[in-house]
Amino acid sequence: MHVLVVEDDAVLADGLARVLGGHGMLVEVVGNGSQADALLQRGAAAEVLVLDIGLPGIDGFEVVRRLRARASAIPILLLTARDAIEDRVRGLELGADDYLVKPFATAELVARIRALARRHGPKPSVLALGALTLDTSAKRARVGERVIELSAREWAVLEYLLQHAARVVSKQQIIDAILPWGDDLTLNAVEVYISRVRLKIADAGVSIRTIRGFGYMLEQNADHA
Repeated sequence: MHVLVVEDDAVLADGLARVLGGHGMLVEVVGNGSQADALLQRGAAAEVLVLDIGLPGIDGFEVVRRLRARASAIPILLLTARDAIEDRVRGLELGADDYLVKPFATAELVARIRALARRHGPKPSVLALGALTLDTSAKRARVGERVIELSAREWAVLEYLLQHAARVVSKQQIIDAILPWGDDLTLNAVEVYISRVRLKIADAGVSIRTIRGFGYMLEQNADHA
């Protein structure tokens, strides 16, 4: 995994490079926002961007804004010593995917980088379970040969459940996974979309089980296994 670290504290940057490199990552380090922006404009091959907010030149917020304005989907993890909620919200609203407040445990940094890479990495174009298939490229869902109509949010919920079939996922995990809608999606709304999806896939040989106190699990029915 290729990780671009943008950090002006040379000691911290060197430490991050050593830690991430020790976990099998290819790490490139730059020390200011202008240099990072120029590198990203040239199409840097980074799979994850680890970005400090308080940078010389242009700050991390501006790096994020410019990157997203160029329609780049590189996942961004912000590092900040600022503990104000306003800074975290601003970074996420500009297009960052996650953040860590300094000081942080390096094990958590590694875990968050890997999670971002998994979330944004290549995904199969066709997901299937029982008689249910989702063509994620064509945005078409079928039960057998029958096409089923799904709203954008219903599609996102069902796609996430299929990607995690036979595993329990929480309502909050579903909300987090279907951003950018998550800002106005409540836990109760997730229940509504789950209910709608259940009705639409009722004859697909699969079930969305409610695991009380934990969340939901999409699984194939025993008689269709």
